[in-house]
Amino acid sequence: MRTNIVLNDEQVREAFKYSDAKTKRELVERALREFVANRKRKDVRDLIATVEIDPNYDSKTLRAEQS
Repeated sequence: MRTNIVLNDEQVREAFKYSDAKTKRELVERALREFVANRKRKDVRDLIATVEIDPNYDSKTLRAEQS
């Protein structure tokens, strides 16, 4: 989809610092992909009520046993 948008120059410069994108188009496409992926990801807080955790669960002991 072709569109023209006005971008904040300061934000674009800062975004380039955190990306290896070579063009503004590539930068915007990556930002959109990351935005969508982030929104699709389930929020851990929403999962808390769906899982029952054993009150005796001790991850440190289990890790020590696996070593």
